[in-house]
Amino acid sequence: MTLTTLLLSDTNRKVSCRTQGAGEPLVLIHGVGMQSAAWGPQLAYFAPRYRVIALDMPGHGRSDPLPPASQLPQYVDWCRAAIDALGVGAANLAGHSMGALIAGGMAVRHPHLVRRVALLNGVFRRDDVAKAAVQARAAEIRNGDIDLDTPLARWFGAHHTDARMQVAAWLRAVDATGYATAYAAFANGDAAYSDCFSKIACPFLAMTGDDDPNSTPAMSRAMGAAVQDGRAVAIKGHRHMINLTAADEVNEHLLHWLRTPVKTEETQ
Repeated sequence: MTLTTLLLSDTNRKVSCRTQGAGEPLVLIHGVGMQSAAWGPQLAYFAPRYRVIALDMPGHGRSDPLPPASQLPQYVDWCRAAIDALGVGAANLAGHSMGALIAGGMAVRHPHLVRRVALLNGVFRRDDVAKAAVQARAAEIRNGDIDLDTPLARWFGAHHTDARMQVAAWLRAVDATGYATAYAAFANGDAAYSDCFSKIACPFLAMTGDDDPNSTPAMSRAMGAAVQDGRAVAIKGHRHMINLTAADEVNEHLLHWLRTPVKTEETQ
């Protein structure tokens, strides 16, 4: 595995990423408070088949932050610039949680750069109760009240002790301003592109844990139904960090997604 720093041509911001393997590109975007290392099981599994590139989201890991008022469209702009800087052309794009919102936005706004898109533990059209709760958490984080125990309990319950400890370490290491900016964009971004999902024509996978209370199976099913070529999966007995807690099963579904033929102009 190689740690790489990209320089975005439009802003001169630095983007840190982990790369491993060779072949068709698979770009991975983590969630709020995490870093590219969170994709460790996927980097190891897919590197023999693909060029796997796990990005550090702005203000996370070693990537430069976005301005504090940035919302989801600015994160999508950042992702487009990062893929341009990689020079890989159209990529397979998978995102987790906030990364799923970015990946979905990329598939809507920049379909020429997205061969396939997979959204892990994504949110989609929250109801009023869920929206109020996540926006209240965003306000608390913005005011410096960062509670790690509550999200860890929500993501893991009483299970997966090793993964929980690792995720807790990543949360403790994140830059507070970068975390607050990303969480505010996450809180407000679930409907940003939802009305445009019908435009997504590439192979699409929405996957979550069947016990995830916020990125619910119903949301994944709704996303899968909204696109032109969608599939939804709920991993039994798991919550929010399925790429870590159910890595083998998640990787099998991702491999099936990666093997789904991509439509060309001749086959459409």
